[in-house]
Amino acid sequence: MERLWRSLSGLWEIKELRDRILFTLIILFFYRVGTHIPVPGVNSHALVEYFRQALANTAFGMFDIFAGGALSRAAIFGLGIMPYISASIVIQLLAATVPYFERLQREGEAGRRILTRYTRWLTVAISTIQAIGITTFLTNLPPSPSGQLIVPNPGPLFVISTVISLVGGAILLMWMGEQITDRGIGNGASVLIFAGSLESIPNEIISTYTLWKNGAIETPALIFALTFFLLITGAVVAVTEVQRRVPISYAKRTVGLSPTTQTGYLPLTVNTAGVMPIIFAQSILLFPQTMLTGGGGKLEFMSGIAAMFQPGTWLYDVTYAFLIIFFAYLYTSIMFNPKDVADNLQRSGAFIPGVRAGEETAEYIDRILTRIIFPAAIFFALVAIVPYHISKAMNIPIYYGGTRLLIIVGVALDLLQKINSYLVMYRYDSLLGKAKVRSWRTTGIG
Repeated sequence: MERLWRSLSGLWEIKELRDRILFTLIILFFYRVGTHIPVPGVNSHALVEYFRQALANTAFGMFDIFAGGALSRAAIFGLGIMPYISASIVIQLLAATVPYFERLQREGEAGRRILTRYTRWLTVAISTIQAIGITTFLTNLPPSPSGQLIVPNPGPLFVISTVISLVGGAILLMWMGEQITDRGIGNGASVLIFAGSLESIPNEIISTYTLWKNGAIETPALIFALTFFLLITGAVVAVTEVQRRVPISYAKRTVGLSPTTQTGYLPLTVNTAGVMPIIFAQSILLFPQTMLTGGGGKLEFMSGIAAMFQPGTWLYDVTYAFLIIFFAYLYTSIMFNPKDVADNLQRSGAFIPGVRAGEETAEYIDRILTRIIFPAAIFFALVAIVPYHISKAMNIPIYYGGTRLLIIVGVALDLLQKINSYLVMYRYDSLLGKAKVRSWRTTGIG
């Protein structure tokens, strides 16, 4: 306890870390305020009632969770940070396949500025398309269960004002995310989704308790569900921290009269991509859903396609799992370049025993990454899908538990690691302590 208190007190003694944490909290405060400012012309109370009754288990319900409840309140931040994430995915895919974008990525800071500009313009385009889809969806909604009109005066003025408000909110969120990344702590987009994902948890806990008290949920079922979610949370933390340690040796150096060989290891995390594959996969699934559902009121075939991709259907689950695995490999290839690692090892006089320096070392590291990422990606895909079906089967209103759990745990661990790096840098005790990190040493993995 004394060690933990010393670490926590160190948070406020390090000026740079203190300023970054306070800046992030200020941005999150304004983000939460924005999720409660409604766009003009919408009866937000009727819309919340309609969402609660009709859209809790649909793609729009999923979208609303990651937007921090802003969509169900028709707030100016109703689009959330998802348009920016979708634009980032497109630009990163182009940077991995199109020579022009590949060249920009290799040009250092100047190239990154151009890619950032493209990402921003694409965010505006995507948010405009989504805003039109959501506006169309709102104008086609029937009255709420209590008989109130959700859009009392639909018309061109309502469409224009709503689209402008939603697009402006998405642009402001994009700026907030970039500011957190540059001047705060953590990845800005991930932190905003993390904050939004926490918004509805208290109400869901209260709803679960009310259902249990009224007898709608059996006590054994509730105990099983709680135990399951606790075990899943522990498993996610464990797998997120797992490393495959590759032994490395340094060239012999003469110390005194005898040569010595220094040894160490190269840590390869099985979850190198972090929480981004989950966020990317959700963004890909939610974007077409917004368009399909928005036009579903007038085009019956679009409504049918949207129904096929609702959360819980086999097509949604299979597509979701595939996207998580795909983005786990894609994002790892973007963030971790085995050739660069091999070149750095060679320049520092280090080598992997039994492996030639240079190209063979890069291939060896790449082969290990390919093998360890796959089981981890499969695990995270199962965690993203299975808890939803369990909570639905047991009538427990903690929706999308797996997806949200992965985001909350992943972002929380990432924030802890970044804070921990500041503490270590300034020689404070680590918040994470001296917890041992598991390593996969079996020859079957690497």
